[in-house]
Amino acid sequence: MKKYFLTLIIILAVFISPAFAQFPTGGAATPKALPGTAGDQTPKGTAKISGTILDSTSSKGVEFASIALYNKATGQAIDGTVADEKGKFSLTKIINGDFKILISFIGYGNKTIDNIKLGKGQELDLGTIKLASNTKTLEEVTVTGQSALIEEKVDRLVYNAEKDIAAKGGDATDILRKVPLLTVDLDGNVSLRGSQNIRVLINNKPSTIIASSVADALKQIPADQIKTVEVITSPSSKYDAEGSGGIINIITKKNSLQGLSLNLDSGVGNRGSMLSLNGSYRKGKAGFSLGGFGRGNYNTKTTTSLEQTSIVNDVTTLTSQTGTGSSKGLFGQYNLGFDYDLAKNQSITAGVRYGVRNMLSQQDLITKLYENSKQTSTSGRNVDTKNLSGTVDANIDYLHTFKPQQEWSVSTLYSRNDLTNNFDADILNNNNEIATRQRNLNKSINEEFTLQTDYQTPIKKNQLLEFGGKGIFRKVTSGYSYLLASPTGEYQTDASQPEGDLLYHQNIAAGYSSYTYTTKKRYTFKGGLRYEHTFIDASTKDGGSLGVGNYGVLVPSVNASKTVKGATLKLGYNRRIQRPGLQQLNPNYNASNPQNITIGNPKLRPELTNNFEVGVSKNIKKTFVNATFFGRITNNAISQVRQPSDSISGAVVTTYQNVGKQHAYGVNLFANLAATTKINVGLFTNAFYSTLTGQTSGRDGLSKEITNSGMNISGGIFSQATFKNGWGAQAFGFMQGNTIQLQGKQGGFGFYTVGVKKDFKNKKGSVGIAAENFLAKRYTIHTELNSELFNQVNDVHLYNRGIRLTFSYKIGKMTMDTPKRKAKSVNNDDVKSEGGGQTQSGGGTPGGGTPK
Repeated sequence: MKKYFLTLIIILAVFISPAFAQFPTGGAATPKALPGTAGDQTPKGTAKISGTILDSTSSKGVEFASIALYNKATGQAIDGTVADEKGKFSLTKIINGDFKILISFIGYGNKTIDNIKLGKGQELDLGTIKLASNTKTLEEVTVTGQSALIEEKVDRLVYNAEKDIAAKGGDATDILRKVPLLTVDLDGNVSLRGSQNIRVLINNKPSTIIASSVADALKQIPADQIKTVEVITSPSSKYDAEGSGGIINIITKKNSLQGLSLNLDSGVGNRGSMLSLNGSYRKGKAGFSLGGFGRGNYNTKTTTSLEQTSIVNDVTTLTSQTGTGSSKGLFGQYNLGFDYDLAKNQSITAGVRYGVRNMLSQQDLITKLYENSKQTSTSGRNVDTKNLSGTVDANIDYLHTFKPQQEWSVSTLYSRNDLTNNFDADILNNNNEIATRQRNLNKSINEEFTLQTDYQTPIKKNQLLEFGGKGIFRKVTSGYSYLLASPTGEYQTDASQPEGDLLYHQNIAAGYSSYTYTTKKRYTFKGGLRYEHTFIDASTKDGGSLGVGNYGVLVPSVNASKTVKGATLKLGYNRRIQRPGLQQLNPNYNASNPQNITIGNPKLRPELTNNFEVGVSKNIKKTFVNATFFGRITNNAISQVRQPSDSISGAVVTTYQNVGKQHAYGVNLFANLAATTKINVGLFTNAFYSTLTGQTSGRDGLSKEITNSGMNISGGIFSQATFKNGWGAQAFGFMQGNTIQLQGKQGGFGFYTVGVKKDFKNKKGSVGIAAENFLAKRYTIHTELNSELFNQVNDVHLYNRGIRLTFSYKIGKMTMDTPKRKAKSVNNDDVKSEGGGQTQSGGGTPGGGTPK
């Protein structure tokens, strides 16, 4: 352990020491537009405008007030800045002409200074400008327009989920389905540009709630508490190197209001119900928040059919299997938060969050086996699966802001996830009587502690430098065993099945540096380097050390943008690393369905991916259009390898190997039409050609390289509208085509929903109704897999027609308060999570979570 801490200390010393030696901590320079945006829009001239913005009541400077300079002839913003801690600002190098200035800040009414005329070289001092505080209660605010549903920034796309009318009563899965670039299947597994190797953050933070299963974790986040969803396709070196496909950052609703508030949200439907209660209190420098969310799923029915042929020792075995199943689950998330302003430019935040997941599923299987076209047996199997978890996250974060854009932060995070993946199976004979009972026990614990520090500072007016260091210390344990019922009904160890314990230590030391430069001609360049060194100590109870070596990786990232005649052009390149998750590492022999067995490989190595993208976006009158062309090249990829079991049972065993290559090239297209200030219509499509290469066993018993390729296409449409008297409506539809896999393809699926909402006159509450997939009784996913030794055709029929009623109400009276810069938090985005991908006949979740 000493060498881990020594490595971390060295990295932190290298990156942090120059910060305070090179850059002063005082001063109050007035900043220009933030480097790293789509381009410095400032026109170049010799005129200057200055002034001081004060609070009309206290006569104190309004720090961080926004000043925007508009060309009166075109009505477009051409320059901008923010006020310093005394409220002073200046705009320089302005060309001569007619202008107006808009001054705004949260908690104050906007102020416009019109009829500004500047001559060449003129210096205009506007003197003291006073802003009146807006102390209106929230229910009195009238919204006369709506913010853009989709926004694009230099390195990410932002979906404003708070505008989603149909969100009430749903969860994060319902929101992510509507985000361009993302694909969410009917099990809740998320893909970005066809890749499930993504990181999901909550408020820029990692969480072991997410670690065990992204699909299940999203069900714990209420949709109506999500403010925005950020899709980061080209992460900078500041982000952890993990996540070859990109990063999804879910931002929840927060406020900096003074007073007490309590929000109640509820919903009830034929397939699920939810209840959420969130409160906050803020007085002066201190703020508290307390909240809880619970969701129950029920009436989830699934039927399956499986036709499978395998060849072992020249004997052809045909498996014909049918299954009926159902599932139900309870999801909860509870949080307690605290923040305090230590001084004007220093703050500390702390929080504790607990998540719980209780998923219970039941499936009855009937299996018929044929050897060389002759039926040899018929058996039944009734399986009850338990997927239970309890997760706690605790953080303390500190932020010191020296001046706008210059800040230093220290963040800590402790997480623990206790995960249980068990199943009980009743094995039936030919007379449909219980012949014996089998039990698989799999208990996993994932603990981690993270220490992170970051520093950023502007250089002159058009450059930004960022650097920092990070240490992550993880310990994962997983115990697994099989039990068999004796004639007396007591369970004893099943000697015919494997058992053991996996102990997995993973410690990471990382450092990064990033530099942003904006030229006079509106070019923006952002480049960086990140180095991560991973120390691994893995062992099993019986086998001892697994001999998985340590490794280091240097991760570069480059982003560039240019604005030309209202169009923004972007180029991006980054290298990403994908560490294996516990589901791939866990050697538990999961045979909840003995015809589809899954077993992990604890000797897996990480995979490396090179990402390229070229994008263009432009506003054409009322329509925003974006087109991005991308390429993704992965070598040493972690691939699923399927082959028949050694025994003549017709079973197919799935494991994981570093034998794959994955190449994908495609395009994302998106268009959003703001027909009026109250009606939006959007279209999007994702299309890419993928080539997958891996290895499997041939008829001669030797390893053989195989390749599969094809197009993957998906797309959707959404629209929303607001009407008089608080009425609103929304509709959404999505279609996913076939997905190419190494040994076959998985069939597509569709999803659609409509919703209507009515706000109360006092704006304190609302009622709504939403319906999804209501035109058809069920949806079928058809999957075909094949090799020289087996062929598999699997149909999964999902009955997901649903309708829900929603109700929300707000209690309390809040007034606006000047928001403070809150402490940054730990951001772990570095481990391959499990989406599950293909839904297999027989169900049963493979044991284990994901070490983060």
